[in-house]
Amino acid sequence: MRFSKAVVRYRIPILVLSLLLLVPSVLGMARTRINYDMLDYLPADMDTVVGQNELLDEFGKGAFSFLILEDMPDRDAAALRAQIEQVDHVETVLWYDSLLDLSVPMELLPRELYDAFNTDSATMMAVFFDTSTSSDLTMDAIREIRSIAGKQCFVSGMSALVTDLKDLCEKEEPIYVGIAVALACGAMLLLLDSWLIPFVFLASIGMMILMNLGSNYFMGEISYITKALSAVLQLAVTMDYSIFLWNSYNEQRQLHGDKGEAMASAIQATLASVVGSSITTVAGFIALCFMSFTMGRDLGIVMAKGVLLGVLGCVTVLPALILVFDGPLQRTRHKSLIPNMAGMAGGVVKAFPVFLVVFALVVPPALSGYHKTTQEVYYDMGRCLPEDMEYVIANSKLSEDFDIASTHMLLVSTDVPSKDIRSMIKEMEAVDGVKYVLGLESVLGSRVPVEVLPESVASILRSDKWELMLINSAYKVAGEEVNTQIDRLGAILKRYDPSGMLIGEAPCMKDMIETTDQDFKVVNAVSIIAIFLIIALVEKSLSLPFILIAVIEAAIFVNLGLPHYLGQSLPFIAPICISTIQLGATVDYAILMTTRYKAERINGADKKAAVHTALSTSIPSIIVSGMGLFAATFGVALYSEIDIISSMCMLMARGAIVSMVSVIFTLPALLLLCDGLIRATTFDMRSRTRRPISKQEVYAK
Repeated sequence: MRFSKAVVRYRIPILVLSLLLLVPSVLGMARTRINYDMLDYLPADMDTVVGQNELLDEFGKGAFSFLILEDMPDRDAAALRAQIEQVDHVETVLWYDSLLDLSVPMELLPRELYDAFNTDSATMMAVFFDTSTSSDLTMDAIREIRSIAGKQCFVSGMSALVTDLKDLCEKEEPIYVGIAVALACGAMLLLLDSWLIPFVFLASIGMMILMNLGSNYFMGEISYITKALSAVLQLAVTMDYSIFLWNSYNEQRQLHGDKGEAMASAIQATLASVVGSSITTVAGFIALCFMSFTMGRDLGIVMAKGVLLGVLGCVTVLPALILVFDGPLQRTRHKSLIPNMAGMAGGVVKAFPVFLVVFALVVPPALSGYHKTTQEVYYDMGRCLPEDMEYVIANSKLSEDFDIASTHMLLVSTDVPSKDIRSMIKEMEAVDGVKYVLGLESVLGSRVPVEVLPESVASILRSDKWELMLINSAYKVAGEEVNTQIDRLGAILKRYDPSGMLIGEAPCMKDMIETTDQDFKVVNAVSIIAIFLIIALVEKSLSLPFILIAVIEAAIFVNLGLPHYLGQSLPFIAPICISTIQLGATVDYAILMTTRYKAERINGADKKAAVHTALSTSIPSIIVSGMGLFAATFGVALYSEIDIISSMCMLMARGAIVSMVSVIFTLPALLLLCDGLIRATTFDMRSRTRRPISKQEVYAK
């Protein structure tokens, strides 16, 4: 109570301090770097990641792109190549004429060299940068190359994807928050009992969101997914806490003449429920930190931090704001549009066997769809972008003009004899889908020894330690065909050079597939176990955790099973994150109802009367909470042109509704069915008994 009274007493200093903290928060938010490259989150010890670092260290080559020039004469292309080489952080521009400045007679150069870079209507250049794929410097270089080349030039590669993704995110992200705020505010205006209180909620939550985003500065950088979703998620998830406090304050106003005393009592009553409610949500987000693919840790830390700040704001900033604006708040009170739910609760209790049958019929196909959805995800980040983006157009041109869908890079030890390398290249070019292998040996053939090349030319594809080769493939990134191809190429490479490395976008994506597949299992297990233990401790029961998790997991199966039946493919990260977020964020609905059911049973109500009371009193809170989460995410899902953002928001919006329906209709049925088991396995229900209260007495109350 001391804390609660202190909040009331020092409400003005609390508001002043909160406003002052917004200054460093905004500065921290502005200075937090955003990472748009998903491949950066692969484990550092993977061969593909090690190889990428070797490429940068040994060759000074980091990012890699293809330039496709359409209907441009060779002379103009050569002039453009010279211009592009002058762009900051462009390390090398590799074209068919890269070896023509030598004293090597042109007739000694294979015809394949020219054909690899030219068609009847287009020419292609390989551009290497001396900075990493997602570096801000690389993205600046991509933009400058596009401006120099004009409409005849198309830039492909991961750096081009990252550049377009960043530009689109920066355009859309401010609108995400606006949409979420507008729709959440609209839902609260309809569902709450004051016209002004939604704006007070938004002011309090908004402060905490800014503080959370500002504190990300100490993480160094965050992913673009985290940046795009964290504000929307924090708003949706922590809105409940504000509603708890407001309802408690109004109840206490009926008991206390002084608003300060009423608020102190409300804070005290709310603190325990809000902390208890937030624990499961935090546990869900913390589970993401167990991913090997470290973007999960990125999102998990930021959102766990956001929930904790939401709790803090609910018991400090929000009470201060309510007390300051108490007069206007009371004058703008109105009747909630949510009707009395006693009749609906009675119908659910009466027809509970029907809901058990529906539950039993829905779960098997939902579970089947859930497993198929997780197998049908896509990993190609290019699919996240609209079709009119420059990167997508460039990739289409590359495929149409040169039949190239992906490019791998080989690092082969310089200790391997040239004869063996030529044999290896021949084997690799026989692999299905390989267009050609570009390296010094493949270009010069056996007629020109590599050793006689001038250093200025040899250094393009050769260092003291490694020789670099490019493998162009007709197979798209992240498909079964290209993954099989990578396996075969890797096997050939290891026979000739056990230390050699196969790197590039497609090998990295293959590693990502394997990593995230394991992550999905780990994160699910960790989140379920953590939340099971929390529920067991909170409810002092062995059976209730099984029942509550079963209800929410069934809702998750339905939510993630629907994309399969609707013919939709999700980005790979969506099922991993959504299954955990939905469990952590919506299991509170079940805990709320179950806690009231327990209290009624302990006080002597029979099982039907207890479930009826728990259901009728919980439905309004569950509806407000579920609709708040739905409203905050649904609008973003419809607006965003970035499929990974749109998909995750749509899943969260639909998940809120499905969990809400599951808790309202399925949970009461399971409580009635398992009442005897619950009483036998729940500590405080076994140790405390009261005179049974009849249904007539309960309904009369």
